[in-house]
Amino acid sequence: MTWLFAIIALLCEIIGTVGGFGSSVFFVPLAGFFFNLKIVLGLTAVMHVFSNLAKIILFRKHIDYKLMWLFGIPSTLAVILGAWIVTVTDIKYGELILSIFLISFSIFFYFKPGFVLPPNKANAITGGGIAGFLAGLIGTGGAIRGASMAAFNLEKSIFVGTSAAIDMGVDFSRSIIYLENGFIGKEHLPIIPILLLVSFAGSYFGKRILDCVSQVNFKKIVLGLIFIIGTISFIKSIW
Repeated sequence: MTWLFAIIALLCEIIGTVGGFGSSVFFVPLAGFFFNLKIVLGLTAVMHVFSNLAKIILFRKHIDYKLMWLFGIPSTLAVILGAWIVTVTDIKYGELILSIFLISFSIFFYFKPGFVLPPNKANAITGGGIAGFLAGLIGTGGAIRGASMAAFNLEKSIFVGTSAAIDMGVDFSRSIIYLENGFIGKEHLPIIPILLLVSFAGSYFGKRILDCVSQVNFKKIVLGLIFIIGTISFIKSIW
């Protein structure tokens, strides 16, 4: 089971990097078939810290620091609130919210692939805040921030590098909250080195693929997968 989990995590990291939605939109619902949501949230946050570090190293020359602060500050503040809420709520509701989010997100962006918010500070702050809150609450929110960042018409390497820099503050903050509340137990510590390797390997292969593929067609396939995963997660949460 450990190797199956590792393979799934690696694929999530690669697809998330290439698709631009981030690995958590796949990793959180799929990891939910191995662990309960709180454990998944803890593992996801730790995995993302490693993943962000890998992307910052690989894309360090392509970070837009102005956008990093503009999106990063509200994202980091909001993720603390979202992470705190999930520590005091029923796990089942979190799984249901996650599945509804994935289904709604995939349908909307499939039929509105060119949707972006106007590129202004207000939308950047709002989009960053919502993305951070959702990341803390249900484990994934980078796709929302991606829709806000897309309005700034960033070259894809700048987009990935800047997004990773923003996420570092978000994921490090929620990791502390999750760990302090026991989301990851001693029995899960052997998984951490696997996530470290997966994060760096997935980011590397994702970067290589990103240089060779058209994101337009790839995103349609990715959105279809998100819809399927969301539907399965919805059935699982109400079963």
